[in-house]
Amino acid sequence: MNSALLTENPMALGFDPSHAPFDRLTGPEVETVRAALDINYFRAGETIVAKDAAPQHLYIVMKGHVDERDGEEVLAILGPGDAFDARALIQSGGGPAFIASEETLLYLLPRAVTMRLIAANPRFAAFFYTEISRKLDAAAAEADDARFGATMQAKLGELHLHPAVFVEARDSIEKTTSTMVETDCKAVFVEDFEQVGIVTATDLAKAAILQKLPLDSAIVKVATFDVVSCDIGDFVATALLKMTRHNKRRIAISKKGVYVGVLEDIDLLAFVAGGSQLVGARIDRARSLDDLAREAQEIERQTRMLRRQGVKIDVVCEIVSDLNRRLLARAFRLTAPRSVAEHGCLIVMGSEGRGEQTVRTDQDNGLILSEPVPEADLIAFRAAFTQALTSFGFPPCPGEVMVRNPLWSKTLEAWRADIRSWVATPSETSHMNIAILYDADTVAGDPDLLHAVKAELVAAMRGERARLAHFARAIDQFPTPIGLFNTLLPSRGGEAMDLKKGGIFPIVHGVRAWAIERGLEETNTAKRIARLAEDGALDKHFARELTQSLFCLMTMKLDASLGLSASGARADPGRLTGMDRDLLRDALRIVKQFKDILRRRFNLAMF
Repeated sequence: MNSALLTENPMALGFDPSHAPFDRLTGPEVETVRAALDINYFRAGETIVAKDAAPQHLYIVMKGHVDERDGEEVLAILGPGDAFDARALIQSGGGPAFIASEETLLYLLPRAVTMRLIAANPRFAAFFYTEISRKLDAAAAEADDARFGATMQAKLGELHLHPAVFVEARDSIEKTTSTMVETDCKAVFVEDFEQVGIVTATDLAKAAILQKLPLDSAIVKVATFDVVSCDIGDFVATALLKMTRHNKRRIAISKKGVYVGVLEDIDLLAFVAGGSQLVGARIDRARSLDDLAREAQEIERQTRMLRRQGVKIDVVCEIVSDLNRRLLARAFRLTAPRSVAEHGCLIVMGSEGRGEQTVRTDQDNGLILSEPVPEADLIAFRAAFTQALTSFGFPPCPGEVMVRNPLWSKTLEAWRADIRSWVATPSETSHMNIAILYDADTVAGDPDLLHAVKAELVAAMRGERARLAHFARAIDQFPTPIGLFNTLLPSRGGEAMDLKKGGIFPIVHGVRAWAIERGLEETNTAKRIARLAEDGALDKHFARELTQSLFCLMTMKLDASLGLSASGARADPGRLTGMDRDLLRDALRIVKQFKDILRRRFNLAMF
């Protein structure tokens, strides 16, 4: 080697540990690294690590750029802050070549020091895993403690609060009890001139049974005016502390000095431990659309809570999907005339149909009727159901893929006729309709109606290689935001990266096309991938990587939309942590590989 070695160089003190994988080292471990670093200079074109060589250092680019090469092919271009070649260092060889593409300065961390850090720090070691599935598992474990702390730092406004109900001081115990029953609450506020007290159901029971107060006694005699309260902007930890300190099962919540709700211990526990079962139970008990509208807001809070607690994306999707479907099923029962309820099958489509919904999006629903129903009943249902969902916060679909559109609410025979027309006359619209319908799932009514519709769709598409190819080519509708050398690319104009278009859509649609070809009944993308692997259509190892890549991209998209990611509310690679950038790069690399597989599978080169 003709390069110059600069040992004990004071420039090592300027080593930046904010780059992956050093951003997960402890303070003492960072100092260990700094003490062990050497600095090397390489001329342009000089080989740093030969192919299949066993490097004795972990290299970190300080200045300049390095090509990762397999023969003449450039696999990646490494810049300042990037580290290499950990895989060959751990395995004592077997890696690609690394060549300086220009004058380059490198930090050198001895192999022995690197191996000690890998053995001592699992978070540091996770960076060197080659499989995205292992990296994701390591990242989830890494975040557990941090996310529990984040849960305690959530604001009380994010929790389910019982509405504030007020009674007057002169109201009787009997009247107050009736108010509690009517409003389904266990505590009410008592207004007595300039002061406000509180009365609980337990207080009323004690007054009537133990103190034997007459039922016409004024409620002010039972009220407590030393109210334990928190502001709606306080942290969850503050409420928990006050409940514990004052031995209270519920506390009052105020906003700008006015009581706006009551927080009960069971709701606080639900937030910390997970309360989706409580939301589901309240949906099932809802007696009106107004009741459902309140629970619809709780579903959105559940999404934020689950992610704050570090729950994996597939579990979040499963829980949110279950709650949304119960919400829609209950709305169907409250709005459908008897004729529609008896002969109809309510379906959901899009991400909701696939069970991949996390945040509230447009309405994507339809209706299949076993036989014609009175037109007036159908018109009334279309309007009432759509309006109900709008009041829940689900905006109308811009493409009118909704019950109120006759194209998506009709008899079984009409559905079959339209499917035959879509397949016989392929177009962008017909392809979109096929994709939407194939992802449908039953929410309420007779599921056999949807099975019959899908059977018609699969039968019509079977053997139609040319039409399937036209259908599958949509995977190339959006470019994957990763460069030739595995570099992350921002969207046009320097905007944040669109993870849905560039990463999630090609996986979802590509898997959908393959599933249609094979006539699979599964609707969820991960389950479709598993089935393709089980049937031998897709390599099992690659199927696992593809699934984890989908989950990685969905997680990043959700966290960005909730403002929980390091990049704030945007999927901006420049603001991601080192681990997240590494995961994103790996996930998009898998997307590129999958698109190549699909191009060969459906012969997309002919277009």
